[in-house]
Amino acid sequence: MRRTGGFVLTGLVVSLLLAAVVSHFASGAPDGLDTVTLRGCELDAAHEITGGECLARTADEHPVGGPFADYATTGIENGFLSTAVAGALGVLTVFVTGYVLFRSIRRRDTGTDR
Repeated sequence: MRRTGGFVLTGLVVSLLLAAVVSHFASGAPDGLDTVTLRGCELDAAHEITGGECLARTADEHPVGGPFADYATTGIENGFLSTAVAGALGVLTVFVTGYVLFRSIRRRDTGTDR
């Protein structure tokens, strides 16, 4: 059990570092879906639609905002820190959810096979 715990803890620390630090350096370029929806539109330097016809021209902002919308944390002005907090809290949320689910459905050892 001790080796498994160390392995899980190491994985958690690496995941937190990746989410909090490395994710800040991810590409800001639109992904494939965004690229397709922008086909046919004219964009300015800030990637705002200035003309043309495309699917994105009629799109509205997503109605569900939330504290971590757009990979940032609401209320934190520093962009790097905002992204780091959102990433770290996302990793911790997934870890805790997985841990709770694993603990609740794992097979109980009855002690008779030892």
